[in-house]
Amino acid sequence: MASILQTFQLGTQWPTLDPFLFCAHHLDDYPNGTVELEPDASLNSRNIGQDFDGIDGWNMYHGKNVPGFPQHPHRGFETITYVRTGVCDHSDSMGATARFGSGDTQWMTAGKGIVHCEMFPMLNRDEKNPLELFQIWLNLPAVDKMVDPYFTMLWSHDTPTVVEAGPDGQLVDVTVIAGSLASQDRADGADAVTAQAPPPNSWAARAEADLAIWHLRFDPGASWTMPAATGADTNRILYAFTGSLVTINGETIEAGTGAVVDASTALELIAGDDGVSGIEIMVLQGRPIGEPVARYGPFVMNTDAEIRQAFADYKRTEFGGWPWPSDDPTHGSEEGRFAHHADGKLEHFGLDAPRPAQA
Repeated sequence: MASILQTFQLGTQWPTLDPFLFCAHHLDDYPNGTVELEPDASLNSRNIGQDFDGIDGWNMYHGKNVPGFPQHPHRGFETITYVRTGVCDHSDSMGATARFGSGDTQWMTAGKGIVHCEMFPMLNRDEKNPLELFQIWLNLPAVDKMVDPYFTMLWSHDTPTVVEAGPDGQLVDVTVIAGSLASQDRADGADAVTAQAPPPNSWAARAEADLAIWHLRFDPGASWTMPAATGADTNRILYAFTGSLVTINGETIEAGTGAVVDASTALELIAGDDGVSGIEIMVLQGRPIGEPVARYGPFVMNTDAEIRQAFADYKRTEFGGWPWPSDDPTHGSEEGRFAHHADGKLEHFGLDAPRPAQA
C-alpha cells in the first residue's frame, strides 16, 4: 500500500486537514530599515494596506509603514506562529505584548475573542531584515471555542531538537514544536522527547489528540525514520518547503511539494544527495476534531449563526477594546525578545537566541 496518499504544490498558503485550518509560510527578503523601523525603500508601487504581490521579494501585508498585520480580531481557534528568521512584535486586547524570533513560537488561544497585531519591524539599519515564519491555525472543539483568550511563548532555548547522525555523518535535526517524538528503538515510548506544553484549552493539550508539529532539517543524503502515529485515524501531512527532494518509503517528491501520508506506518525519509541543499520539511499531525466548521474571515465556529454572533459581539464589545495608541505598535529598536503577559509575568531575553535544547 502506498505511503503517500495525495500530493500538492506549495504556495504561500498550504492545504491542511482537520484539526488544522490553515498554514501560511511567510518568506520576505526585507531591505535595510530606517530609524522608524520601516523599510528603507520606496512604497509607491505597492497597494498599501493590501500588499501581497511580493514586489522585490517582500510584502507590506496590511501594514502601512511597518510590514505586518495591524490590529484584527479572532474567535474560536488558535494561532501558532513559529518565527525562524527576523522578529514579530505582538500586542493584544488583553494588554499583553511580546517580541519573538530566532526559532521562538507564540501559541495563542483566541477562544471567545481577542484582538491582536503582528508587526515585522526592520531592526537592522545597516543590512537586510529577512523574515521567515510559519503561521498555523489550529481549530478548537465546540466545548472550548468560548474559553478565555490566552497565549504562551515557546522560547527557542526551551524547544527540544532531536539530532540523529547517519553512518556517514549526515545529520537530521527534528525540532519538536508540539507533541512528542519517540524513537523506533523503544516501542513503549519511554525515550520520547516532548515539546513544551501548549495552552491549557488547546486541542493539543489532550493526549488523545495525537497532535504534533515538527520541523525537519536533513543534510544531503541523510535518512531518518519517522515513527507511526498513535491514533488510528490521525491525519499527517509533510510539507517539503525548501531544498532538493525527499524519498518517502521509496516514493520521491521534490521541494515545493506537500504530501498527505499514511500516519499508521513508520516512514523512512531519505534526502536527495546533491551535496548542497538537503531538504527541510514541516510536519502537521493530529486526530480530527470531527465537528462542523463554519468560518468567515477571522472567526471559526461550528455554525453560521455562531459566526453572525461573533461579528455582533465584536461590533458591540471589540473583544475588550484596543489599549494601544496605534493600530500597529512596535516595541522600539533596542528591545530584545520578551513577553509581557496580561497577568504581569515578564520574560526577557536578548535578540540572539541561545542554542535550542537537544536530545
